[in-house]
Amino acid sequence: MYLIDTNIFLEVLLGRKNKDECISLFRMIERGEVKAFTTSFVIHSIEVIMDNFKKINELRIFLEVIAEFKGLEIYSTDIKDEILAIDMMKGGLDFDDALQSYIATKLGAKIVSFDKHFDKVRGLERLIPKDIVKNSNEL
Repeated sequence: MYLIDTNIFLEVLLGRKNKDECISLFRMIERGEVKAFTTSFVIHSIEVIMDNFKKINELRIFLEVIAEFKGLEIYSTDIKDEILAIDMMKGGLDFDDALQSYIATKLGAKIVSFDKHFDKVRGLERLIPKDIVKNSNEL
């Protein structure tokens, strides 16, 4: 099981250099070949970023598309989750990374991110999309 971080979505939405490997992963999640989570915090972060870039139409399309992904669930954090995530900030993480780390750990998921800050979280494995895509192609 995987937890998808904000930057994986933004690679595609903003046309960044790793967008192709992210698209490959999203196609697998869309078809239900890969089971993944993301958090409501990630979705809200993307909404704010896309609004700041004045990409409102693209945001609407994004939300409509991911709503149909067979393999994606949105984990809605609550106040207890967010309080417990603060404890993870003691390891030098900012709040959003701490929240993602906490939820990934809680769900027993590997985090999918280009953010190397997650590498210092004990017991949390970070992957990038091509790691998952490559492994599925080898099956």
